[in-house]
This record gives sequence, structure tokens and C-alpha cells, in this order.
Amino acid sequence: MNQSMNPMRTPRITKVSVNIGVGEGGQRLQLAEKALEMVTGMTPVRTLATSTNRDLGTRKGAPIGCKVTIRDKETINAFLKDAFWVRQHTLPSYNFDASGNLSFGITDYTDFPGQKYDPDIGIFGMDVNVVLERPGHRVSRRRKQSRRVSASHRVGPDESRAWFSKSYNLKIVGYEEEE
Repeated sequence: MNQSMNPMRTPRITKVSVNIGVGEGGQRLQLAEKALEMVTGMTPVRTLATSTNRDLGTRKGAPIGCKVTIRDKETINAFLKDAFWVRQHTLPSYNFDASGNLSFGITDYTDFPGQKYDPDIGIFGMDVNVVLERPGHRVSRRRKQSRRVSASHRVGPDESRAWFSKSYNLKIVGYEEEE
């Protein structure tokens, strides 16, 4: 059976997570939250330190960053089109992990279309993580009767690269697609 004919074999984006790590609470964290809200249009959630590190000056449980998780399909597409435009539709091959997920960074929020530099906020970069899965992958996360997803149903890095380059017209450096 052809892969394109079976709807359970076509990958889809489950979620996009956008993260800004500040390393401290207070004024800089509030400014980072404001920048993240301007870019995504959603209210960010604070991320907390998981351990105490005296060299970095962080305490366990102290806020050190903020993140937004986007799950709506239209919002995901709109955000990713802007994010890929910022990266000039080019990503290196090593940004894809073994599970087919994509992670990349953006150096400045003002690079997004429609964003202007605000001297009160300053410059903040962000990390973007995109999770690509096939339908039915929820069985590994559900509480009741959770099961393993077989290796043939998982999305691999090569398939993920091909899917992103076809769906979003990305040029992936260091990856040659088999014709």
C-alpha cells in the first residue's frame, strides 16, 4: 500500500514549543515574557530551575525562563512560516534528532515580520522545538493501557527532513534527498 494513501502513515506536527531562557527572575524575565507574547500571541508560562547551581546563581524552584506551547494547527503553521522566514528557509541537517523532531534557535525576536525593536525590552533570542509524529502516537502517553509505538510507526530523521523540506519548502544543508 502506498504511504500517501494511508492517513495513519502521514506525519503531522503535534506541538511547537518556544522557549526563552533568561537564567534569573525579576525584570529581565518579565521583559522576556513580553517579547515571547509579542511573537507568539500567547501567554507564556514560567520555567523553574530543577536544581541549585551556585556557579550560575540559580536555586531549585526559582523562575529562570519562560515558554509557550502551541498546539493549534493554524497557529502552528503561521508561526513556523514566520520562524522559517527568519532563518531564510535554510536549516542544517543536525537540527533533527533521532525521533524526527526539529529544534533550532532564533537570535533576535525583532527578526520576525512586524516586530520592531523596543529599547525597553532589549534583545532576546529563543529556541523553537517542533514535534513531528504520526497519528496514533498517543498510545505511548496515555494513562490507561499505555503501549510502545513500534519502530516502523515512528518518524525517523530522514523522513522528517523530507517532510519539512516538502511541506515548508525548507532547504536542509548537509542532507541529500533520494529521488
